[in-house]
Amino acid sequence: MDKIVAVVGAGYVGLTTAAGMAHLGHRVVCVDIDEQKIDRLRHNHVDLAEPNLPELVARYLRHGRLSFHTRLEHAVPAAATVFLCLPTPASPEDAVDMHAIDTVTHRLATLARPDSTIVVKSTVPPGTNRRLTDLLQRDDVTLVSNPEFLREGSSLHDFLNPQRIVIGAHCSAAAHHVAQLYATDAPVLTTDPISAEMIKYATNSYLAMKLAYSNTLAELCEHTGANITDVLTGIGHDSRIGASYLRPGPGWGGPCLPKDTRALLAIGNATGCDIPLLRAALEANAHHQRRVVKIVEHALHRQLAGCHIGVLGMTFKPGTNDLRDSPALPITTMLAARHAHVHAYDPGLSTPVAGLTDHLTLTTSAAEALAGCDLALLLTDWPEFASLPWNSLAARMRGNIVVDTRNQLDPTYLAEAGLHVRALGSPLPDLPAVRTA
Repeated sequence: MDKIVAVVGAGYVGLTTAAGMAHLGHRVVCVDIDEQKIDRLRHNHVDLAEPNLPELVARYLRHGRLSFHTRLEHAVPAAATVFLCLPTPASPEDAVDMHAIDTVTHRLATLARPDSTIVVKSTVPPGTNRRLTDLLQRDDVTLVSNPEFLREGSSLHDFLNPQRIVIGAHCSAAAHHVAQLYATDAPVLTTDPISAEMIKYATNSYLAMKLAYSNTLAELCEHTGANITDVLTGIGHDSRIGASYLRPGPGWGGPCLPKDTRALLAIGNATGCDIPLLRAALEANAHHQRRVVKIVEHALHRQLAGCHIGVLGMTFKPGTNDLRDSPALPITTMLAARHAHVHAYDPGLSTPVAGLTDHLTLTTSAAEALAGCDLALLLTDWPEFASLPWNSLAARMRGNIVVDTRNQLDPTYLAEAGLHVRALGSPLPDLPAVRTA
């Protein structure tokens, strides 16, 4: 019997895992219950805005090394390894909704072949491996925890060039089997399943706190006259800290950091462990989003009612079309609630998005979004925004203020176009001189 790799779930993680495993030489069968998605994938239509992923899917479909199905029966019984890449969304109480994982696990109890390995890549609470093992009730099947650390916009690169592979298993042979699938020189940490599950939550919540701290420092720099860029650069050169995720912004978002930080807080509450640090990070993020709206009001020197705001960027980061928990959503909602007219442009959004246009007008170009606006507000640092023709854009704007929440734009270049840039962490215009004792 061929050593087939089955991947259950064709979302960001699942499709990247399927294409990546095919690229590494494995024969891969990817399963998803969404019939329309599977039909599109069979015809080389990848809906995810991930560099090189559509090309890899097309290549291995053509070579016969990758196939797509809607039924587990077409993939699991022949597979030596089954990757579970299923959604684990937040419940209303911020706990983890395990319905998809549990449903598939019940099916695997009868479908998994003897001596196969089931690999959980989904983000799941500590203790899930043990609980799913009890659900399986298969002594001849091994369950391994192997959390993913993929970034949207570079998921395929991250899969093929991992910084580390984390494997949680009680069986050393199963851990070795999973490590061999990746064929990488990256460090492999083999640990117990609970620790592997915790590592994913610990990683994302730490990154969230680091971003929240950067924004807190940016606000403090505005009040003291310090230069936030120099401050964060100085911090980042310290090898104990590092420069990654040290940058101001409109708040952190996306499908992982907010959800996983709230989930870890809920896990702590459920186990009797209070984690005030995580609560503070979440509140700091909400505070910073509210602060962006106040910065806009302060820059305009008037109430927002009737003002026209041109927004650049709605996705939670460049290089993706993902709006999930994007900080742009609460910020533009607050602007609209103050009766501002919001016109937004995002290079990643080429089609109407359900629910998005309830409080704003989505345009097809930066020029259209900024035409007649009293203020331009940059919320996502798409690279093309730095090289926009600001001279011609300034002529179309009614006002001359640009609020840059990503500190991406060159204030000198925009000043030549007659525009004033208000960047995060820059001293407030009416900042009094800082006195020393």
